[in-house]
Amino acid sequence: MLTVQEIESACDASQPLDLSRHEVEAPELTHAKMFYPYGFPTEVRTNAPEIFTHYQEMWGIFEKRFDTSTIRVDVHVIEGQSTECPPAPSYRVMMPLMVIAADSDNYAIADLARNKTQITISRAAVRHPQYVRYFFLESTACQHISTRYTTPVHAACVALNGRGVLLLGDSGAGKSSLAYACARAGWTFIADDSISLLNGGHERVVIGNCHQMRFRTTAAELFTELKGLEATPRATGKPSIELPTTFFPQLICAQTTHVEFLVFLNRRYGGPPGLVPYRKEVARDFMRQILYSLPEMRAAQFAAIDQLLTADLFELRYQNVGWATQRLETLTRDGR
Repeated sequence: MLTVQEIESACDASQPLDLSRHEVEAPELTHAKMFYPYGFPTEVRTNAPEIFTHYQEMWGIFEKRFDTSTIRVDVHVIEGQSTECPPAPSYRVMMPLMVIAADSDNYAIADLARNKTQITISRAAVRHPQYVRYFFLESTACQHISTRYTTPVHAACVALNGRGVLLLGDSGAGKSSLAYACARAGWTFIADDSISLLNGGHERVVIGNCHQMRFRTTAAELFTELKGLEATPRATGKPSIELPTTFFPQLICAQTTHVEFLVFLNRRYGGPPGLVPYRKEVARDFMRQILYSLPEMRAAQFAAIDQLLTADLFELRYQNVGWATQRLETLTRDGR
């Protein structure tokens, strides 16, 4: 804010003042680039070209698959008031807005009705790539994809001979480890923690991020090739080993598959291992509880879940990952 004296001095010196932007306005966005997360067109605009490096590593491998309206993501990078990594943000949905707020310098507002997200992040946050990707950049387009075009499901996914299997359960149930064990055994890897159902179809088609894997650090006890790898501490308090699937050149990966079986994981069952039928109403509520979207989209998401539940539904009780992998192979071969 200029003082009266400073304005007087500028006028006396015939020096024009640039008053086109208010001091509280975010930086002007001068760079733009298209990406296609999960195949959906997304335009990213920013004042800091280095932001494109993050998006290229996250989404650059995806190609355009869907002719949907373009998702708009604006990323304003500011100097900020701190040099420290910001705290973990809080989340609030106030339809049609989704708000992510870490502090006064780091926040995002997704307008689900307009298919647009605006982000303000500090340069301090940008210096912590895992933080800024996980909490801000990675979720930007996904919020629109998962509320407008798809139905998200908290599940890993693998396929054998074209028959997809969803692995479901609470956080820590072992989805990533079992998905990787299957992939090691020659299965096709689709995703390790989250998949999306395509809305409006009559088939149980899912898409996932087959280009990345995240493991709990305890997975190194099961797979020797993970020992000694550096864990990335997440601000959520759950350290993980994060790797591109190119780290495992023997893996077969695919972005999509048709699901034939839903399997809830139960590693804590005290009895003998086995594969038993599971309750459809529990599965339905488990999947519905994570949904938030505009009211006009909710019916399509519920319909997608109901369509998914036409697949065979089981609970896998096990302690040994090797046994579980073999039992799932039998399931895909024999259907039971």
